Amino acid sequence: METSVEQRINTWLEEDYEPKFKDEIRRLQKENPQELTEAFYRTLEFGTGGLRGIMGVGTNRMNRYTVGFATQGLANYLLKCFKSQKIKVAISHDSRLQSREFAEITADILSANKIEVFLFEDLRPTPELSFAVRHLQCQAGVMVTASHNPREYNGYKVYWGDGGQLVPPHDKNVIAEVNNITTLKQVKWTRNEKLIHIIGEDVDKVYLDKIAALTLNPAAIKKAKNLKIVYTPLHGTGITMVPKALNMYGFKDIYLVEEQAIPDGNFPTVKSPNPEEKSALELALKKADEVDADLILATDPDADRVGIAIRDADGKMRLLNGNQTGTLLFHYMLSQWQHNGKLTGDQFVVKTIVTTDLIKDIATDFNVECKDVLTGFKYIAEAILQNEGTKTFVCGGEESYGYLIGDFVRDKDAVSACCLIAEMAAFYLANGKTGHKLLAQVLNDIYKKYGFYKEDLLSLTKTGKAGVEEIQAMMANYRNHPPKKLGGQPVIMMKDYSVSKSFDFANKTNTIIDLPTSNVLQFFTADGSKVTVRPSGTEPKIKFYFSVVENAGKRANIDSIEETLIARIDKLKKDIAK
Repeated sequence: METSVEQRINTWLEEDYEPKFKDEIRRLQKENPQELTEAFYRTLEFGTGGLRGIMGVGTNRMNRYTVGFATQGLANYLLKCFKSQKIKVAISHDSRLQSREFAEITADILSANKIEVFLFEDLRPTPELSFAVRHLQCQAGVMVTASHNPREYNGYKVYWGDGGQLVPPHDKNVIAEVNNITTLKQVKWTRNEKLIHIIGEDVDKVYLDKIAALTLNPAAIKKAKNLKIVYTPLHGTGITMVPKALNMYGFKDIYLVEEQAIPDGNFPTVKSPNPEEKSALELALKKADEVDADLILATDPDADRVGIAIRDADGKMRLLNGNQTGTLLFHYMLSQWQHNGKLTGDQFVVKTIVTTDLIKDIATDFNVECKDVLTGFKYIAEAILQNEGTKTFVCGGEESYGYLIGDFVRDKDAVSACCLIAEMAAFYLANGKTGHKLLAQVLNDIYKKYGFYKEDLLSLTKTGKAGVEEIQAMMANYRNHPPKKLGGQPVIMMKDYSVSKSFDFANKTNTIIDLPTSNVLQFFTADGSKVTVRPSGTEPKIKFYFSVVENAGKRANIDSIEETLIARIDKLKKDIAK
């Protein structure tokens, strides 16, 4: 065991940590030294989604002390930034085990530092927390959640005054303050009740009113009265807002997946509460067939991501990936803005660099600027902030099932996305695309007009200290020895976001990438294929994103084109994994 690890362990044994934590350390010393090393080999750091880790004892785990140290660090930074101002922070949490406890601890410490706190009375979605920061004119916000991670995880997302997650320099500055907290005595633990305000329905109402104002086609909803929707919150916070919002839009034929409608941090009906995974939607798919539903909506535990399923041409429910849902949603939004005469030339949309380029093609067709940003919705929020007052934001999204419509929230918002996706389905149903041809036909029409883009994701899990080191070695190898061919095609360009440079191998030139640095690599081949490699900022994984495209034209056989594209992706996977 490394000396630094032993020192951290001894600190927990010698200082005034709770007896139950000390007992657990002693048990692990006897029974599982490797797990003990994993728990203490480092201190949790902020990634693209903030602080996130497995719950348990240790500096590398989510517990009252890592939450306490993070909160004191945040408090210290806020006190430095806003010396002469009254500081306010909003706090919410999801349905995970210990989430309420961590939210209360956060409130305790902030109030002890003479910071005014607005704490939600009970669980609420992440987007509502982002909204509350702006609505209550707070300088910061905290959302206790591990999003779609498995049940053993929890997390701590920090928001700045614009309602977006921390971006440079604030993210690094906060963690620097956290790293300066080395003893329990540095943390102010004693709650100041006078500075803590409980909020709930008052904020709910304003948030829902804002979502109601996003509607583009209330007439279509009234016309498509027979649209049937199955909704599951996957045991999370979505149950507090999504059914209300859908009802408010005029959707009455909503069928809840009752087994998953009760918030439960054990997530008893799923292996992982992730709407990206088919297994999480098995009960919803079953329910949809029972009631002959047209649409499935599924939100993750903190209701910032939404997965959907639609009826395909053969009448079977078909799960869409994040790129497909985003494509449909962006196309619907822009087409309706155009129809309503709202596209005046100063609008823009935003996507991440790993999200389908089909969205950029659609935006170009509507003469709307499409901005590319780094992975992480905080960069979409940053783009909105940078263009505030000069350009109008329409919508933003990323391939990992996160979308945002309008700018009153500054994080992905599954509540508003559910409403607009349902409205989109109602619009097409009301305008001649009936039965099994509803959204599936629209997606095929988009492919025929703009090109058939196919994307896929390969994630390799590398847990623990050894996993972190292995991922670092893999990235170094790709960077220093880029592949000459992928999928049988020559690699003609590499983008290395760690140095903000694009290397054109064919012309032997390089150009600057106007984005912040990030540990991401992209490889482009002669046939238009793209492979992106990046370590996850929230999970112990290295991710490979694949994108291929073929001109579909007016060819009717979309299925045969898809088979060709899948084969191309399979070749890319084999080559990049060598």
